[in-house]
Amino acid sequence: MFSSPRLAALAAASILAGCAAYTPAPSHTESAFVLIGENGQAIARVITAAQACPPLQVDGHLMPMRVRVPYSSIPARAGQAHTPASSAVLTCEAPIPAGSFSAQVADKPLPLPKTEPQRIVVIGDTGCRLKGKDFQDCNDAKAYPFSTVAASAAAFKPDLVIHVGDYHYREDPCPAGRSGCAGSPYGYGFDAWAADFFTPARTLLAAAPWVVARGNHENCTRGGQGWWRYLDPRPFETGRDCDLPENDASGDYSDPYAVPLGGGAQLIVFDTANTNWKGLPKTDVRRARYADTYRKVEALAKNAQYNIGVDHHPLFAFGANRDAQTGEITLFGGDKGLLDAFGDVDPGYFPRSVSMLLSGHVHLWEQTSFSTPHPTQFVAGFSGTAEDIVPLPASVAPGQTPAPGAIVETMSSWIDGFGFMTMERTGPDAWRVLVMDRDGKQRNSCTVKGRKSQCEVAQVNTEVK
Repeated sequence: MFSSPRLAALAAASILAGCAAYTPAPSHTESAFVLIGENGQAIARVITAAQACPPLQVDGHLMPMRVRVPYSSIPARAGQAHTPASSAVLTCEAPIPAGSFSAQVADKPLPLPKTEPQRIVVIGDTGCRLKGKDFQDCNDAKAYPFSTVAASAAAFKPDLVIHVGDYHYREDPCPAGRSGCAGSPYGYGFDAWAADFFTPARTLLAAAPWVVARGNHENCTRGGQGWWRYLDPRPFETGRDCDLPENDASGDYSDPYAVPLGGGAQLIVFDTANTNWKGLPKTDVRRARYADTYRKVEALAKNAQYNIGVDHHPLFAFGANRDAQTGEITLFGGDKGLLDAFGDVDPGYFPRSVSMLLSGHVHLWEQTSFSTPHPTQFVAGFSGTAEDIVPLPASVAPGQTPAPGAIVETMSSWIDGFGFMTMERTGPDAWRVLVMDRDGKQRNSCTVKGRKSQCEVAQVNTEVK
């Protein structure tokens, strides 16, 4: 799975030079975790309130971590506001050599990748919504259960965690007099990121390495600055950090990359943060950018026998709206902007060499499988953010489709319930998928073979939450 070469042992003098400025202070470490990046490279990432990076200890040997972003607060963009005195932190990182047996930083053990992960957790849309007229009770573990979901997912003992995007939701201050979110940090600084993600996710960050997809809440006009500083596995680039709006043409996009899973399988992670669900006219520069994304996904898919796409916006799933006046429920399909762009390259909208697509964005759990050669789609946007409550049907009428030409064969959903999804490998192109509630109780079971999937329950009962 993780094929990068093992780093050579550092000379004692280099170790001392790299670590000389560091005075151990474990309490200063805000978060320490492992990301999996391009070609399966494991990356130790540390966010600390200290002003020097701690050393990384691998197999008993110390090696220096490099500064990803110097000690600083995230600067507010024009028109944005942060919690006053938003936290300053230092972001550090270092690659973990393939084949390592142990790793730790600031006395915190780090989870190491497995060559062929057999147990995978999938979560998404995890932050607490504070924006506009929508305010979630972040202080209430029942209304905002991400810390419970994370602990239950960690108890599954995964080999790998996949997050399908949207980590940051605390954008506006809690209204005066609302106790449910009183005192919450807001805006785009680290304090809001910590409250929304790093603190409630702590148990799951410690349980396994993570593969992270970027959501629309992490585009440059929203949480993109934190995305590039804290989560993206690529090297940090000044000017591609979403700090300045004039650089958004680069900061809002990134190339797909592959994460080998062993046994001829791989994940292909692609960035859809800046799409538009209303569609992309041919004159919109995003349409060409995402057409280029399609071509790069297709090229990566040629390198494995079995491919799983990972992004934020579903292409082949449904959502539902209810008319406020009549109560009539109407369905909508996959992201229109991506369908426009991908359709310019392929009338099927996605490479046939990709058999499964894992996404979020719609705040529910959903499965769809098709009689046409489209990938089976799973949506796991149900792990913390206020849930969608308009029900999906147990089946759709003939001709109802999430994308033109995609004929639904089976579907399943869970609306208004928080939880996580698990994937256990049962063959080279086969998985057992479980849908778990916030407390780790199984609510549905599905089987995946190639591009086909089937679930036991068409509509999960929402009575138990």
